[in-house]
Amino acid sequence: MNILLIGSGGREHALAWALLQSPLLTRLVCAPGNGGIAAIAECIDVSAEDHAAIVDLCRRENIGFVIIGPEGPLVAGLGDALAAAGIEYFGPSKAAAQLEGSKGYTKDLCREFDIPTGAYGRFTDKAAAKAYLSGVAGRVVVKADGLAAGKGVVIPETHAEAEVAIDACFAGAFGAAGTEVVIEAFLDGEEASFFALSDGSHVVPLATAQDHKRVGDGDTGPNTGGMGAYSPAPVMTRAMIDRTMAEIIRPTIDAMATRGTPFKGVLFAGLMIGADGPKLIEFNVRFGDPETQALLPRLKSDLLAALLASARGTLAAVELAWSDDAALCVVMAANGYPGTFVRGSEIRGLDAAAACPGVQIFHAGTQKNGDHFVANGGRVLNIAARGATVAAAQQRAYAALDKVDWPGGFSRRDIGWRAV
Repeated sequence: MNILLIGSGGREHALAWALLQSPLLTRLVCAPGNGGIAAIAECIDVSAEDHAAIVDLCRRENIGFVIIGPEGPLVAGLGDALAAAGIEYFGPSKAAAQLEGSKGYTKDLCREFDIPTGAYGRFTDKAAAKAYLSGVAGRVVVKADGLAAGKGVVIPETHAEAEVAIDACFAGAFGAAGTEVVIEAFLDGEEASFFALSDGSHVVPLATAQDHKRVGDGDTGPNTGGMGAYSPAPVMTRAMIDRTMAEIIRPTIDAMATRGTPFKGVLFAGLMIGADGPKLIEFNVRFGDPETQALLPRLKSDLLAALLASARGTLAAVELAWSDDAALCVVMAANGYPGTFVRGSEIRGLDAAAACPGVQIFHAGTQKNGDHFVANGGRVLNIAARGATVAAAQQRAYAALDKVDWPGGFSRRDIGWRAV
């Protein structure tokens, strides 16, 4: 089967790496891909925003199945365009992708179907948002309602800082994503990421992970798209996984079916694990980045077969096997990220890093320039490693990272600290 993978990040490099292990795969094409993906798959420079061009690409290259990596194309309805053209794909429809495309939509769904989450209000008017804030006793989180590349969330320490965040949203700090704002109660506990596949009715749990959103060591500084992750997350015990499935994942899949917008694809729940159990922070409708780079090295089953089952409604027959090993991924980002950063700095030492035991390097924002790679994004490299424990995986990942010669980049040095 000829497969088209949509995307250009580290998540897509990890997906490509896993898909190439499937006996069902004949040919893998990626659009647009990146420097690292180009080393293992055919990359064609077609924008996922151009739905007609993607459909034409599928017909021209005899693509049998499309896997949509990023959230943007899903929320914009690329899946609907493929379906209308009779092309099979993995991911939710535009209607179902609202679970990520609108935080307010998801909060309203949680309220209607009794899915545990924090108290909230949603606003299109700055004055109304501040009036609501004045009536909240504790800390809050201020979120742009729409897609903001993982950066549209502000966790202020005080209400004064929250007002500044509200002003920034309505002033256009997050573009169209901030024309509506969600203010929700700050949840205490430990964050975790949980993934499950759905075919619209059946659900198969994947695995757990823990992301590190803040840019600096010790979880300091502004939020990013993610500076590293590890899997599994110790806080997600068997009992907590069972509760998450029963209280959050299955009720959401049932709710979407009840609404007439069945969810097919991977549902990624950002959770807060507190004293009274799991609560939903937010949903994503695609594989996480960088969580995927820690999940897939642990997957022993055929990823492509599972994604096809999700698209075809046959997940009831699927069981997935996972390695008992832990895996950890460290993100290397361009200096200045998540603010202004410079593209084009040279990266060396990748071969030496990749030769380290248990290590896999996934490219997130690179471009090949002659015989070497250069940085072509904010988050640029993912150094992933497996080990018997999170501590062992961490040691391997940083030993490999230290062989990368890239003065133009930086990383956190404490990925996995909660587990270690």
